[in-house]
Amino acid sequence: MVSGQLGEEAAVESVRGGATDYVLKQRLSRLGPSVRRALAEADDRSKRKQAEEALRKSEDQLRHVQKMEAVGRLAAGVAHDFNNLLTAIIGYTQLMQRRFPPDHPATKDAGEVLGAAERAASLTRQLLIFSRQQVLKPRVLDLNGIVSGMDRILRGLIDAGIDFLAVPARDLGRIKADPGHVEQVLVNLVVNARDAMPSGGRLTIETANIELDEHYVLDHPPAQPGRYVVLAVTDSGCGMDAETQARIFEPFYTTKEVGKGTGLGLSTVHGIVHQCGGHIDVYSEIGVGSVFKVYLPRVDEAVDPVVSRGVEPPAPGTETVLLVEDHARVRNVIAETLRLNGYTVLEAAEPGEAMSRAHEHPARLDLLLTDVMLPGMNGPELARAIARRHPEARVLFMSGYTDNAVIHQGLLGSGAAFLQKPFTAEGLLRGIRALLDNGLREAA
Repeated sequence: MVSGQLGEEAAVESVRGGATDYVLKQRLSRLGPSVRRALAEADDRSKRKQAEEALRKSEDQLRHVQKMEAVGRLAAGVAHDFNNLLTAIIGYTQLMQRRFPPDHPATKDAGEVLGAAERAASLTRQLLIFSRQQVLKPRVLDLNGIVSGMDRILRGLIDAGIDFLAVPARDLGRIKADPGHVEQVLVNLVVNARDAMPSGGRLTIETANIELDEHYVLDHPPAQPGRYVVLAVTDSGCGMDAETQARIFEPFYTTKEVGKGTGLGLSTVHGIVHQCGGHIDVYSEIGVGSVFKVYLPRVDEAVDPVVSRGVEPPAPGTETVLLVEDHARVRNVIAETLRLNGYTVLEAAEPGEAMSRAHEHPARLDLLLTDVMLPGMNGPELARAIARRHPEARVLFMSGYTDNAVIHQGLLGSGAAFLQKPFTAEGLLRGIRALLDNGLREAA
């Protein structure tokens, strides 16, 4: 019995070994029924094993996506609350700078506070990028142009012992993305590669056109088939094990020493790429190095021209603004900033008070400046109520959430004027001035 089983197994291997489909059928026809049955069972076990492995990969990817989405929602909530605090910190610090002469010690101290607040604001922006709720200003871009334009900056980020090589593809397709975000992807990937090579090495940036097919996306969910432009950043550094690779895109996860990094670099890359409809793939081996491949959807549109902007300070105003903000510190600093720049300000902490102030105001109301999230009534609902009394008033919304977030929730239309917290005094005044001046031109 044992010898018979061994004979069947040998026959199975003999049939399998290097045979074409035709030859395989001919050999099968000469085998006995027990051997054919054993061969069929072996094929069934192989297919079942492949199906189980594919299912396991899909389940792992689904759990990873769900975990990242949950962390993203938490990050967005933290960023919203923190942005309100930073709006007050930045606003009051700039008021301090305005009150003291440039050579006063308090002016220098205020500058340090402002610098720290702006760095904190940068961290919240990275959190919002990770959670895919950051403001996007997409344009049609030439990725090769961005890489070459950043050459000097990228070389300045790496150490002298690292050889840097850029290999741009000919006839590279265009992508549609926020240029600042693409630059941030490049910087973060280069810094990550540099940190993986403390003793020097080789860093290569490559671009290429590629088409992802059904076979690729089956093994790389949630990638989608289609035409892409790929940006590959390769290093010859220390590499990563499987456990590290599974966590590298989580915010605040880092293998660096305490104080050496925020753990937001790669999570920011992850958020930007997925917000652009792209996909990122990582391959790494311990002691060999890593390659990060960023796939961005390819478009056939022409590259958008670069529009230069003036840097003139915003002009003061004389208009009347109804300010509605439930955070007292934020409301106070905005009101004081506006009054110092010539505006008449009516303040309200909640919608009921705002409607009373609007009803009691007999003259023209030029602008409603309101937070999107208010107790009892949201900003758009308040704007509609105010419009019944003052249809002439322009509306500028503000929030610690991004416009993408509030638009996706159905609170704002895509054409609504929006100011994201935290903002500087200049950003506030410029946004108000642009909206009011645009309204006056339309009315003329």
